[in-house]
Amino acid sequence: MAQPDEQLALLFPGQGSQTADMRDQVQQHRPDLLELALAEVSDDVFERAADGTEWAQPAIFCAALAGWAQLEDSCDPSQMAGHSLGEITALVAADAIDGADGLRLVATRGRLMQEAGGGGMMAVRVRDDRAPIEEVAAETGLTIANDNAPDQLVLSGAVDALERGEELLRERKVRAKRLPVAGAFHSPLMEPAVGPFRDAVSKVEVREPRVPVLSCVTAAPFEDVGEQLVAALTNPVRWTDVLRALQARGATRFVETGPGRVLTGLVRKTLDGVEAEAPLNLEATNA
Repeated sequence: MAQPDEQLALLFPGQGSQTADMRDQVQQHRPDLLELALAEVSDDVFERAADGTEWAQPAIFCAALAGWAQLEDSCDPSQMAGHSLGEITALVAADAIDGADGLRLVATRGRLMQEAGGGGMMAVRVRDDRAPIEEVAAETGLTIANDNAPDQLVLSGAVDALERGEELLRERKVRAKRLPVAGAFHSPLMEPAVGPFRDAVSKVEVREPRVPVLSCVTAAPFEDVGEQLVAALTNPVRWTDVLRALQARGATRFVETGPGRVLTGLVRKTLDGVEAEAPLNLEATNA
């Protein structure tokens, strides 16, 4: 492995990054994870990745680690971060959690979030001022669930609140688009998943990561991995703050493991004076 690169940050994607070639990538580069996913999640988990978070999360987790398997001999990052479920993937890559335990944890997380159900999410385009969006969220009871980039927020909440929120945003000439997810993720409506997920996390051995992994809850390196993974279910994904914190800690080059290129785009929207690289050496990515 190359010498540690103090300027390199490695990024692991979350839901919405799935690609058609994920199973092939995992079969080629992490066949052990493919075998485990088929046995313990579903024999069609990759084919069903678009059907719900129960399937998408373990499929993306496996594909991201397959991407890391292709990169780890040529780069040695000094810090890591993952968007939402990607936090667990990053902790596995940093040797804080065993890969099999990570897959089981992600599968449980996805199932519990799907079972919590109810509500939905809506992406909102930010122009110069976030105040109108914050006002609508406060008036409707919606949660700002994802702060993805300076120009992109995601609201989460009950269906009727989303419908009312769309109306109010339209009046303010703010663009909004409902997302194809069946749950109000990263909001208080995920509370039913908290207890069972805490039980699952408590059974996993957690070690000190070999490099810092930043939490999306705090935008700082994980301190209490178990509690912060649980807190992530009902707290916003502070991705803009995470990227800025990585830069403040010395990162000038950001590499995404894949699948997809979503995080690379968010880096380019958020940070000036850095390099953002889409997945390297990954065959047929986003083809």
